[in-house]
Amino acid sequence: MRLAVALTVVFVAVLGGPVPAWAAPVPEPLCTVKDSRIGELSGLVSDGSALYAINDGGSKVQVFVLGRDCKVQKVLTDKTDPFDVEDLARTPDGRLWLSDTGDNQKGRLTVALLEMSPQGKVTLHRLTYPDGQHDTEALIMDKAGTPYLITKDILGEARVYRPSGPLASPGPTTLEKVGTVKIATTDTQGGPVGSIGSVLVTGGASTADGSVIALRTYTDAYVYAAPDGDVVAALQRRPVRIPLPGEKQGEAIAFEPDGTLLSGSEGVGQPLRAVRGAAALATQSGAPAEGTTSTGSTNASSGSAENGAGLPILPAAGITVAVLGLGWFGISKLRRRARR
Repeated sequence: MRLAVALTVVFVAVLGGPVPAWAAPVPEPLCTVKDSRIGELSGLVSDGSALYAINDGGSKVQVFVLGRDCKVQKVLTDKTDPFDVEDLARTPDGRLWLSDTGDNQKGRLTVALLEMSPQGKVTLHRLTYPDGQHDTEALIMDKAGTPYLITKDILGEARVYRPSGPLASPGPTTLEKVGTVKIATTDTQGGPVGSIGSVLVTGGASTADGSVIALRTYTDAYVYAAPDGDVVAALQRRPVRIPLPGEKQGEAIAFEPDGTLLSGSEGVGQPLRAVRGAAALATQSGAPAEGTTSTGSTNASSGSAENGAGLPILPAAGITVAVLGLGWFGISKLRRRARR
């Protein structure tokens, strides 16, 4: 594995751009999530000894603490009733941050971050977008503890937001748009909605020191160097693309303290997988991306054809099918929540 990582780093250093699928390290099974209470794994973090996991949605705050064998050791709970929790982050002081930002129907007046102290106390921070509603499934915390929300967009142009000032409780605090990330389609197999799933951002993560960040889609991970901890600057660099094939509904992503990237999917009996050396790959390939704009946008190219605007070329029929499929997918998820 070390030899494979070294060869990949050499390839990136010489040619630049995202690592092609054949050069990227292969995810290895870590353990299997068999507990029926974690049937909709959506967010994941690691402190090196324990794993912390959350479900998509939910009617109360629940963070499952897992051992290295994926067995639940304990559950951190709070009576706070979220709307649609989608991602999880952890700051170096041990606080857990639940991103209650899912909005399939684009109907929420506010979204929220739920801050859980190491003692289990939850503080609510409501947030508002400056430009309407967005469905957001990815949260990244920088090394200073500033949260960044990255939207899930069907055309592959995810928007990046952060609070315009200190978080208020209960708020709301207004968010500000600080950039975009454009993701092109890939041929990686997996996800619930076909190839369109390869452009939908479903999760985010950061190393403990904030020097590397990652976004994931249903099918791939994109890993960015952030040597100064600046998330916006990091997202302007060329990412390393790491395919995560075969995940039924991949939404969870996390870094281990040693730089290993973890990924997981919804569904009981699905594995958590590890990509060793992922953070090291990013630090060797963090050249500025070509064609960045003043708003901090970047193109996470994956070898697919693109038009002059940098957006993936998607046939009109394909977009129509994708929209219908995502609509059905979102409605089915809402029905599942209604039954809870």
